Formats: sequence, C-alpha cells, structure tokens
Amino acid sequence: MSNLPPLNTETLWAILNEEIDDATVNQLVWHCLGYRYDPATAKWDNQQVPPDWRDDYPEPPDFIDSRPATVKLTRSIPTENKQILKEKLGFKGYKIGEFGPRQTRRATAANWLLSYMEQKG
Repeated sequence: MSNLPPLNTETLWAILNEEIDDATVNQLVWHCLGYRYDPATAKWDNQQVPPDWRDDYPEPPDFIDSRPATVKLTRSIPTENKQILKEKLGFKGYKIGEFGPRQTRRATAANWLLSYMEQKG
C-alpha cells in the first residue's frame, strides 16, 4: 500500500469524481484506520486499529461494497464534521438520477478522510 496517493484535497476530489479506483479508496481509509498488510505473513496487522473497528472488522472491510461498514464509517465522523465536504470543499453532492450506493459510499469515504485530515491537523 505504499503506492497510495497523498491524502489531500486533490485526492478527495479524485475520489468524488471517480478518478481513483474503489480499491485505492478502500486502501486510503484502511491506512488511516491503522490496518497494515504484512507481505511476509500475508496477513493484516490490526494492532494500530481502534478497538471498536478491530473487534467488528479484524480484517479491513470493503467500504464500497459493504453497507454496514460504511454505516459504521459514517457514525464515526464527529458531528461537527458531518458536512465537512460541503463546508471545506464546496461539494454540492451528486445530481438525482446520476448516483447510486457506490457513489454515496465513495462520498462517505471522502468525508471521513477529510474529517480525519482535520483531526490530525
């Protein structure tokens, strides 16, 4: 996962505009949550993952494909950052009829990542 794009506003816009593939979106969130893949053992190290995530997801979930994982991600965003995509990036959302669950989950990932960036400074 060393080939991840930098965590910045350009990357967030690329997620929202579907210029970055779903696997990379997942990997960015996994990395920020603390999941680390150990190629020597071919297993995930979750020791840096918060206990509530580690208990529910010992291995990183597919946030684009899993509604329960995305709901947990949404709930983990602090209240003051729930609208951070709109407030900081000016993201107006997707147009009705032009989005589905996949785009919504990508927007949730981008929102969570921006909130993470704000919290980490």
